[in-house]
Amino acid sequence: MAKTQKELAFLRDLYIQTEWTQRFTELADKHMDLSDSENMLYLNAGTGGHALAIGDKFGETTNVFALCENEDLLTISIDKGAAIKSDVDFSMLRFEDEAFDAALADATFVPPAEVEAFIDDTVRVARTGGDIAVYLPTAGSYGEVFSLMWEALFTEDLMEHASSVETLIAELPSIAVIEQMAKRSGMVNINTQMATELFEYENGGEFIESPLVADFLMPVWLDSLDEDEKERVTKRLAQLIDSEDGSLPFIFTVKATLLTGEKG
Repeated sequence: MAKTQKELAFLRDLYIQTEWTQRFTELADKHMDLSDSENMLYLNAGTGGHALAIGDKFGETTNVFALCENEDLLTISIDKGAAIKSDVDFSMLRFEDEAFDAALADATFVPPAEVEAFIDDTVRVARTGGDIAVYLPTAGSYGEVFSLMWEALFTEDLMEHASSVETLIAELPSIAVIEQMAKRSGMVNINTQMATELFEYENGGEFIESPLVADFLMPVWLDSLDEDEKERVTKRLAQLIDSEDGSLPFIFTVKATLLTGEKG
């Protein structure tokens, strides 16, 4: 059964922040300098962990604001901030155009079809000359999963849904494509940094039962199937992983990418 928004918020805090988001934020930390920024906005701040870390590091010179995706994530973020007496300002407000010296945005769960609009909105809130950074998975991610998913659909006689797997592969933007998006959004001095991240699971069961896969990735990947079909394909996927890898762990890769630049 699908999790409620509140349940997903707790899973984001307990599992996804360390298993998933941290892979991307570590890349951002290596290339982000807020020493010259009086204020910054963090879009899609999740449960606030990274925004609070930024506030701790740069808070003496930079006012940090963070926008959470929904009210349940916001509640967790506010509680965490209060516990450590952080000055990070979490809000559900829509901020004005050109309001911030820097903007950082998490697009890791943004549907690929909406990435360009998300980049547009990130650029919108930055001042001219302001620093902009967006992190997200790019083309080449999940390849090991998608190949087995196609086989699972074939085995379960559900090939009418095979095109959805092809769409998942095709929609993941390449680095060249996100750079073009950034340019159309008005960014200049555009750069990208990419790190190949490995996600390892002991067997097929551990893979399909992990919160990252079961509650955040798989519902999107299998969106075109009904509940019975989803259960069949998921079960078959676990069997295929175990038959293919035997006693070896199952590993899939993600191309963690950081897009940076300035508002032109």
